Amino acid sequence: MAKSLEFERPLLELYDKIEQLKGLSNGNDNLADEITQIEKRAEKMRKEIYSNLTPNQIIQIARHPNRPDSLSLARLICDNFFTLHGDRVYRDDPSIIGGIGFVKKSRVMLIGHQKGHGTKENIYRNFGMPHPEGYRKALRLMKLAEKFGIPIITLIDTPGAFPGIEAEQRGQAEAIARNLKEMSDISVPIISFVIGEGGSGGALAIGVSNKMYMLEYSVYSVISPEGCASILFRDAKKADIASLNLKITAKDVLKLGVIDEIIKEPLGGAHNSWKKVASTIKRQITKDLNEFNVQSEQEIKDQRYNKFRQMGRFTS
Repeated sequence: MAKSLEFERPLLELYDKIEQLKGLSNGNDNLADEITQIEKRAEKMRKEIYSNLTPNQIIQIARHPNRPDSLSLARLICDNFFTLHGDRVYRDDPSIIGGIGFVKKSRVMLIGHQKGHGTKENIYRNFGMPHPEGYRKALRLMKLAEKFGIPIITLIDTPGAFPGIEAEQRGQAEAIARNLKEMSDISVPIISFVIGEGGSGGALAIGVSNKMYMLEYSVYSVISPEGCASILFRDAKKADIASLNLKITAKDVLKLGVIDEIIKEPLGGAHNSWKKVASTIKRQITKDLNEFNVQSEQEIKDQRYNKFRQMGRFTS
């Protein structure tokens, strides 16, 4: 098993017992039967745990240290994925990755937030929180894709845009706002997937798309539960209360009409099988590209515009 989460502890105890019995068995039929019974019990418990998750538990899965990252998924989804770098103004931001690859026979421009695995890489990737140059790089690659008629795929996984003073000095708000404006008028299809955390404008800056999907145990929200709790309750430790009211899970966001569909994950979460997740995403991309291939540039732009116009509920 991958690194276990707090709510998985009873399950971990069963798996530890299974490993101990396997070490003692040496072909003992009695122990083999006991191992089989415990394995069945563990599988049943796993299904029960993952069918009754709270929003706070789903957030823990979305932030799992072994959850698949954008660059790894890009290499699993695409053939011959070739990375591109730099915003041509300031520098290359490691918190945003992008490049060209093939999904079957279709060229795509794939762009995503990039978190790290482990402390050293997370510091290098700034924990997946882009600076303005990251969003400017993303827009540069989108414009390049539009120029050559290449569909755009975005993978969203960020707590939010970096809020540091240096990011503000280099125009963080302007960079995000420009992406929102420019993406709304891009003439090639944009397909987005929330693969972990979809946090605030930092997520939306690469999420103005024709199709928006969420992995089953990902989250998408205007603010993190910790940030919400700090503002409303003056206590970040009350994040579990905030998460209940933010409507942050894939099921909630689907009900609100913000996303188009939920992408199923392997039992236990995407961190248990990166290849299965990549394969599922790849199938969805292929399906959507086949639909967009018969649409004109204006139809693609109109579909994206109408999608966002229809969001929201009004009461009198």
